[in-house]
Amino acid sequence: MDEAVILVALLLVAGAATAAVAQRDPARQALVLSVLGVLLAVLFTVVQAPDVGLSQLAVGAVLTPLLVMLSVRKIRRRGRDRDGAR
Repeated sequence: MDEAVILVALLLVAGAATAAVAQRDPARQALVLSVLGVLLAVLFTVVQAPDVGLSQLAVGAVLTPLLVMLSVRKIRRRGRDRDGAR
């Protein structure tokens, strides 16, 4: 039973990682990256590493996608400002 749960978690992580790489839009990529972070946290919890899972949940599912989204927003805003100035 344990091996089946680990296998399912690994397959979900692999699918989410593939989906994150396949995205072309950075905003969508950040959202899929957040899902990947949650799935990795679940995987770490399943393999009995709850401390690593909590760290992954905080950093991989929240902080990193938030920073990517804020960066994309700032870059797009600068691009609009430069286009409007010309």
